[in-house]
Amino acid sequence: MSSDFYKLTVNKAVKETDDCVSLSFDIPEEIKDKFGFISGQYLTLKTTINGEEVRRSYSLCSEPSSGIHKVAIKRVEGGLFSTYANESIKNGDALECMPPSGNFKHIPEPQAEKNYVLFAAGSGITPILSILKSILLHESKSRVVLFYGNKGFHSIIFREEIESLKNRFIDRLSVIHIFSKENLGNPLQKGRIDKIKCENLYKAFLTNTDIDGVYICGPEQMTLDIRDVMLEKEIPNESIHLELFGTSIKKESKKDKKDGPSFDSLITLKMDGDEYDFPLNSNGENVLDAAQKIGLDVPFACKGGVCCTCKAKIMEGSVSMDVNYGLEPDEIEAGYVLTCQAHPTTKNVFISFDD
Repeated sequence: MSSDFYKLTVNKAVKETDDCVSLSFDIPEEIKDKFGFISGQYLTLKTTINGEEVRRSYSLCSEPSSGIHKVAIKRVEGGLFSTYANESIKNGDALECMPPSGNFKHIPEPQAEKNYVLFAAGSGITPILSILKSILLHESKSRVVLFYGNKGFHSIIFREEIESLKNRFIDRLSVIHIFSKENLGNPLQKGRIDKIKCENLYKAFLTNTDIDGVYICGPEQMTLDIRDVMLEKEIPNESIHLELFGTSIKKESKKDKKDGPSFDSLITLKMDGDEYDFPLNSNGENVLDAAQKIGLDVPFACKGGVCCTCKAKIMEGSVSMDVNYGLEPDEIEAGYVLTCQAHPTTKNVFISFDD
């Protein structure tokens, strides 16, 4: 994955709801090869707000064959970038952008005849919508059930587009809305999507369905609850795909831990062909933060173990991670870590962003 940023121009800014804006970007011809993407992936955006550099990752809601690069940004309370995007960004503005990345993705199989189940809540619809369109457009024999949670009717992001897809693919797409603050007349569609709600939805809509793939995007607890229900229904773990929009788990510092190694280490970091050495003290600081302190422009976005922007490979030594919501098991086995979560467990660690 390239860690370089490229200046992109916003060609279309659209208010999707009162608190959500979608941004579409012009991709210059000379960098189009770098901006190819797979449905479900995200863009990392960077700008300066009130003198502060701010980076955030937002999922692409467009589908690759459309040739459109479009993200949706829902305003969150106290959110610096999301507030700026919703209030200030307009057509013709420029933002710096990293090429698409992410492990939450769907690669269509044109001859497949599968049953997919998609879950989203709020702005979690953005990658789910991209995946939904990928399946419907490029797997003509596959079927999809979408469960979509919102506060109410007027908070549904991309409501008209989803309705259009439902009408166009009436025999292959079912959409079930769940509202937390409005009543649709069916108790099953009232409330939040938690473990009990998911069990009831499964019983009502998915019983006797052979499920080939599950894609879930939303708040942490909802996502983990749905995963647990799907596992209990004997859906293989490798068929369940998660994307978290932030986490609530508090990171535990090394000095608070009762067991495990705790010592100072020497980190050698390789990036863009150059190597840098710096010490990392046993005070709970992670590799990414330590690298930034010596002035290295290392790739990052969420710093929460979710987005994988800071992924690097351990070439020598070892580290432990506080949390990991982004790396797949085969990536971990191959030696990749999230540097925002990585703490050394050997005296010397050689870590590479280039491999």
